[in-house]
Parts: sequence; structure tokens; C-alpha cells
Amino acid sequence: MGIPAAAQPAAPTTGAPDIRDLEAMVVSGTRPGPGMWKVTKADHVLHILGTVSPLPRRMDWNSSAVEAVIARSQAVIEAPYVAVNSDIGMFRGLALVPAMLRARNNPAKRPLREVVSADLYARWEVLKARYMGHDRGVEKRRPLVAAQELYEAALKKSGLRMTGVVAPVVRKAAKDAGVPLVESKVALTLEDPKAALKELNDSDLADRECFAGTMARIETDLDNMRARANAWADGDLEALRALPYEDHYRSCAEALTTSAIARRLGFDDLRARADAAWLANVDKALADNAVSFAVLPMSQLMADDGLLAQLRARGYDVQAP
Repeated sequence: MGIPAAAQPAAPTTGAPDIRDLEAMVVSGTRPGPGMWKVTKADHVLHILGTVSPLPRRMDWNSSAVEAVIARSQAVIEAPYVAVNSDIGMFRGLALVPAMLRARNNPAKRPLREVVSADLYARWEVLKARYMGHDRGVEKRRPLVAAQELYEAALKKSGLRMTGVVAPVVRKAAKDAGVPLVESKVALTLEDPKAALKELNDSDLADRECFAGTMARIETDLDNMRARANAWADGDLEALRALPYEDHYRSCAEALTTSAIARRLGFDDLRARADAAWLANVDKALADNAVSFAVLPMSQLMADDGLLAQLRARGYDVQAP
């Protein structure tokens, strides 16, 4: 939780951007949500729902069109993702693999202030006071882990959340209709997780870029996050295209995947492999099924080199909502 405004420390004079408290966005009533893209091959069609993150914590969107498509589909293709499997469990995601492996803290137990620059730490102190209060445990965390905890706290205070809006609706609709969920994942198995954990704990991952990028997004992008969430809820694709979007997760993922240990363990091409798995699932669905349904991040649908563009390059007919 944040601390009262009167009790917040004065921002240091480091040239960091001014931070403004914003009232949490309240989305009332039922919103239509976005339309769906159609990808066709002869008389077979794939409907794709684009998603954005974060979305309002208490948003009610009209999912009837999505549920109707799923009900007449033969497959629901999940968005591409990465899973790490070891004897300590299966974890989804990539950017926070060190956290998932319990390598949450800095090597040699160094505090956060000793592993980032003075300027970055000054910005961190302002944001932490505003969104996390007096949490002491986070001061032990690696920069990329600390950044994620800060980001989640900022979203919560702003009435937003990263997950839990679209996925539960899609999964329930598929279950109710008896439609199989098709995973688009790459599973990385750590054959010696204890050794990998030790190496991660002892490594100085290049995660300052993730730390800086996440803070920059919190400092400058909360207004845009709200606007993107509203545009998604109203199905306003033009507004979504017009809003700037900086993917701080890319720098966080690169902090891990460009490290020597990542290359040795096979982390370095997981994103590309997961995308390839999704494309293979789509090829199969459009070959075998009259109707299929899929979910993708909106960024993949709008990017010039995204997965939708790759489907178009493969010769499929693509129709926007």
C-alpha cells in the first residue's frame, strides 16, 4: 500500500520525471470489448481475440460474441508462452525465471542500493514510497524482481491488473462447450535445477535495463495504460493504434536471455520457439477445422512483424474487425 501524501518524502532533485497520483479508473456497466480478426483458408476460419494488459480490475465486458464463436469451434488456441519445468515445479513465463527459481535476491546478499546507480535508486525510492510503502524485503531483491513487484503494486493502486479478465472467460466457454484447449508453449526442462539455481544466484544478470525500463513505464505510462484499457473495452482499434506502447517486458526478458547462463540452458530462443508453436497450431487448425478460436496480445495483431503479419505472409486471408 502507498503512504499518505502528507507523509511521503520529498522527491530527490535527480531530474527524474514528476510522478502524479491518478485516481483509479472505474469502468462501469458492460463494455463491448474488441471485435475479432478473421483468418481464413478456403472455407475454414480462425477467429482471433486481441488482448491488452493491464485491464481494469473490476471490468465487465460483453463476452457473448466470443462465447458464441468458441461454442461452434473445434479448437481454442492459447497465446504462445514459455514454461520452465524442474523438480521444484512448473512455472510459466520468462522475464521472471530467476524469481521463479527462488533466485530472487542479489548475489552476495547485496542490497538494491548497491547494485543500481544512485540516480536509478533515487527514482526507485520515490516510486516505492508511493506504491509500496515501507516494504523492506524488496530492498534485497534483484533489480528485475524488484521492478516487477513495484509494477504490480502500481497497477493495484491504479485499479488495474495484469491477468484475470479474458482468460477465465475463454477457458470457461471452452469447457462448457467441450472444446479442447490447444497449448502454444515451449517447455524448458532443467535437468539439474540445483546447479542452475546456484549459478543464477551467483550470477550478476544484466537486469538494470529492466529495472530502469519498468520504472520509466510507471512514471510516464499509467495514463496510457488507462486509455488503452478503455479503448480495448470499447473496441476502439484506432485509439489503440494511436496510443504509444513501450514493452518493458522485452528488456526484462532480454536481461535473462542474453546472459551466458541463459544461452547455456537454452533460454535464448524461447520466445521465437513459442511463436513458432503458435503458428504451427494455427496451420493445423486452419487445415483441419471449419471454425477455430485463438487469443493473442493486441501488440502481435498490430505490429508490422507480428504473428498476424506472419499469417498474412503465409498466404492466409486476414480480415480486421
